[in-house]
Amino acid sequence: MLMVESAMDQAAGLRRMVKPTPVRVIAVTGGKGGVGKTNVSINLAVAMADLGRRVMVLDADLGLANIDVVLGLHPENDLSHVLSGECTLDEVLIEGPSGIRVVPAASGVQQMAELSEAEHAGLIRAFSDVSADLDVLIIDTAAGISDVVVSFSRAAQEVVVVVCDEPASITDAYALIKLLNREYGIDRFRILSNMARSAREGQDLYNKMCRVTDRYLDVMLSYMGSIPYDDNLRKAVRAQKPVVQAFPRSRAAQTFKNLAKKADNWPIPNGVGGHLQFFVERLIQFTTHGRGSGR
Repeated sequence: MLMVESAMDQAAGLRRMVKPTPVRVIAVTGGKGGVGKTNVSINLAVAMADLGRRVMVLDADLGLANIDVVLGLHPENDLSHVLSGECTLDEVLIEGPSGIRVVPAASGVQQMAELSEAEHAGLIRAFSDVSADLDVLIIDTAAGISDVVVSFSRAAQEVVVVVCDEPASITDAYALIKLLNREYGIDRFRILSNMARSAREGQDLYNKMCRVTDRYLDVMLSYMGSIPYDDNLRKAVRAQKPVVQAFPRSRAAQTFKNLAKKADNWPIPNGVGGHLQFFVERLIQFTTHGRGSGR
C-alpha cells in the first residue's frame, strides 16, 4: 500500500513539473499613499489563507517597505539578497499569520533593472521553485506611479485599485489607471473602496470613478466592494496584527473575509499567464525594457 501511495505521490510531482500549478497573481495598488494598500494586502492574504489557500505576499514597496513592521516581523534578509545570489528565496521568506509567506522588499529600486541574464534566470527559478506550493501571490505595491509600480501592475493578472473618498485619492487612482491603460493597454481594473462610512458611500465612490473613466478611457472597472471605516482596524495596526485575527467579528474583518471569498472565485487566465514563472519573466521584461517608456 505504501509503495502505491509513493508511486502516486511521484506521479503527482511529475505532473506538476510538466504542468506548473496556476497561481493567482493580484497587485494591490492605488496611486496615493495612505489609502490602506498594505492593510488590504495583509488582511486579504490572511483571509484567503484561512480559506485553505497557500498564500505569499510580496512587499513591492522597494523604498518604504512596511509589511514586516505592520506584522511585527524581523527579516534578516530581503529580496535584494536573492537578487545578489547571497541566499535563496526560501531563505528569505518569513512566515506570517495563518501561515502566509512574506517576501520582504529589496532595498534597491535600481537592482531589478540592472540584472544580468543569468540573474534574471536565477530569479525566475527562485519563484518557480515555490510555485508548486502556492495558490495566490499578492503584491503590495508602493504609492505613486513610478516605473516599479507600473511594472508590478502590468505583470499581475489582477489589478486592485484601492481608493478612499478624498479628491487626491480619486485623482491619483485615475492617473494610475490612465497610465496603465493608454501606455500599456491594461483595460481591466477592480476598484476597492476603503474607509467607507457606509455601503452607499463605497458604491458612490466607484460610480464616480466610472463616470470619469467612461468619459476619457477605454477600460472596464469592476466593483470589488467597500471596506467600512472601523476603529478596530487601527487597533489591530497598533497591535501589529491583521484585523481578521485581532478582531475577527469586527465589521472590517467580516468584510475582508467576504472579499477573500470573492477573490478566490475570480477566474485564473488560461495559458502562461496562470503560472508564476511567467509572471516573473514579464516583470523582469517590463522593468528592464520599460523604464521611462511612455512618460
